[in-house]
Amino acid sequence: MLDFFNHIDTQLFLILNSWHNDFFDVVMVYVSSKLFWLPFYLFLLYLLIREYKWKSLIILLFVAVLITFTDQSSVQLFKNVFQRLRPCHNPGISAMVHTVEYCGGLYGFVSSHASNYFGIIIFISGLLYTRYNWLPWVLFFWGFLIIYSRIYLGVHYPGDVIAGSILGSVIGLLMLRVYRFTDQKWMQRWN
Repeated sequence: MLDFFNHIDTQLFLILNSWHNDFFDVVMVYVSSKLFWLPFYLFLLYLLIREYKWKSLIILLFVAVLITFTDQSSVQLFKNVFQRLRPCHNPGISAMVHTVEYCGGLYGFVSSHASNYFGIIIFISGLLYTRYNWLPWVLFFWGFLIIYSRIYLGVHYPGDVIAGSILGSVIGLLMLRVYRFTDQKWMQRWN
């Protein structure tokens, strides 16, 4: 059964990865870059400060912990355990893989990009959706653009980014619950 899913994942990857051209080669490198999104991060920070005032500092601490958990769990609990080769490192298909600029580390299951971004998406959406009901749509579009870029660049299978998105979403939801519990129990005293 695992071989069947691996085969489907590989075939889907080869289809999605084959849709490339010179223009999108450049675009997807930027989409996948964390620094490229710095203005967007600053915009999210602005929304958090506008909504939560001084509590936004606590929220930033939660985001830092969230990224640490998603990043480390994707590597320590998945990549190092499953040791699934990235498509660009897989000798069975590497000649068919379109890569742009780099290939990344040896293992790719699960995608740290996907887990980090989807953790942030769930956490930030949960904090801001009541005031900015359009924001989750923007964040999910952003997330899907990033995870597609990882397939496009040849560094992840679709299963890697889907599993990473699920992992990040679960951790993001847990962090949101911890934040809300903390807010109700302790931070309300300081208002």
